[in-house]
Amino acid sequence: MSDLRQPPACWGDRLRAVFDHTDFEACYAAVASRDRRFDGRFITGVLTTGIYCRPSCPARTPLRPNVRFFPSPAAAQGDGLRACRRCRPELAPDAPGTDPASETAARALQLIDAGVGDDGVGALAQAVHLSPRQLQRVLTTTYGAGPAALSRTRRVRLARMLVDQTDLPLTRVAHAAGFGSVRQFNDSFREAFQTTPTAVRRARTSTPDTQAGTVTLTLPVRHPFDGGAVLSWAALHAVPSRDDVDGHRWVRQGDDATITMRPHPDGLTVSTTLPDDGSLDLRPAVALARHCFDTDADVDAVRRDLGQDPLLGPILRRRPGTRIPGAASPFEGAVRVVLGQQVSAKGATTLMGRLAALSEAPGIPAAETLAQAPLETLLGIPGQRARALRALATAHAEGLDLRPSADVTTTVEALLALPGIGPWTAHSIALVVLRHPDAWPTGDLALRRAVGGLTGTDPSTAQLDALAERWRPWRGYAALLLWHHHLDTPTPPLDTPPPVDTPPPVDTTPPAPATTDEDR
Repeated sequence: MSDLRQPPACWGDRLRAVFDHTDFEACYAAVASRDRRFDGRFITGVLTTGIYCRPSCPARTPLRPNVRFFPSPAAAQGDGLRACRRCRPELAPDAPGTDPASETAARALQLIDAGVGDDGVGALAQAVHLSPRQLQRVLTTTYGAGPAALSRTRRVRLARMLVDQTDLPLTRVAHAAGFGSVRQFNDSFREAFQTTPTAVRRARTSTPDTQAGTVTLTLPVRHPFDGGAVLSWAALHAVPSRDDVDGHRWVRQGDDATITMRPHPDGLTVSTTLPDDGSLDLRPAVALARHCFDTDADVDAVRRDLGQDPLLGPILRRRPGTRIPGAASPFEGAVRVVLGQQVSAKGATTLMGRLAALSEAPGIPAAETLAQAPLETLLGIPGQRARALRALATAHAEGLDLRPSADVTTTVEALLALPGIGPWTAHSIALVVLRHPDAWPTGDLALRRAVGGLTGTDPSTAQLDALAERWRPWRGYAALLLWHHHLDTPTPPLDTPPPVDTPPPVDTTPPAPATTDEDR
């Protein structure tokens, strides 16, 4: 029990071991320690009781011969076990991907959470660019269950939260969680928990704090969790007519409902308005909140790998729960990055406001509209940036996948092939739209200034990129830490333009002697 309570280097070694749930000794030691850092990384099945638990379950540690470890709740349920009513393992944060195969599986799981799995295995496989047989193999290897079982488990997970935390009628709970019928909902619920939704609701000891016309859920997060920093980022990148952000909540005006996200120390609260026609599918709203706030970030691995770095370690100790904030709309997020070329963050927000004014609905016009629009005159931007934006809109309209579930390598290569989009733009999109943990916006001026302030030097882009190699595979989190440090530092100015992906127009005026690349 004591070896997991030693300094980070020791538990870091054990953390690497439990990435493979078949390492029995590593997993059993994690269960004996009841360390919540391992929750979601594997499931403990107790064969004598027929129950599966989190590693941190406070119940008595089961004997070794009676234990079997599973990669996911779906795998444990596939062996006939039910969820523990004490530690609620179905509510543990998801295990982050640690290799290419598990990253693909995680992307598929994101699509399942958003409801794509409802269209069948073929549609899900196509969305992650695999054949149905390959998808089945990848998901079974990573989570111990196929797409159908995972989809059922994820639906019942959301349904249990709705039963516990809301007063929605159970028939509406079934549809809100994505079940095709009440009977399917009841059967899946009984299989997972060996009880009925009615019995669970009757046994509740607290009354939900409800508001007329809305439904509210609290989502689990992996701790520590710096949700306030995500709100600060969202306030700086809010889309006029779409986002309203302050220090406590982020209100997002969706196409069909208003979604309010409130981070707090214990989790992330998501509220959404109920549609007038009585239809309700909460999965997209929940998936949006988890993406925007990076709820399943592998904060333990980030601390293990970056915490000892002489530059990043002190920043990480001040901000241990740093997240990569996700753009609420993939296309809007990508457009924002392109508009941010050569201008400040406030300038990009102004341009997004001009775009939003062209749309009758909340947000910016559709990609098909922007692909044909005279953006030079409508927005007052240079021709090169307008051409880059039209190229992005055309590519997206023709099928460029910008969803968080997209393959990062394929998407970045497609972006780099577009006119006016270079490495900074492509990798910035990979960071805040795809939320890739190793994306690195090469040449970013704020990153250069942050590192310059920490080291007392003026690093070139090549020197900064070489330095960032030691932060793999967490360069995205390294970038966020450096950005936070830059924002927390009074000087140099906070709101500085990013690097230029395309050459600026030729200027025949002789430059002033004191002018530098950063000042242009």
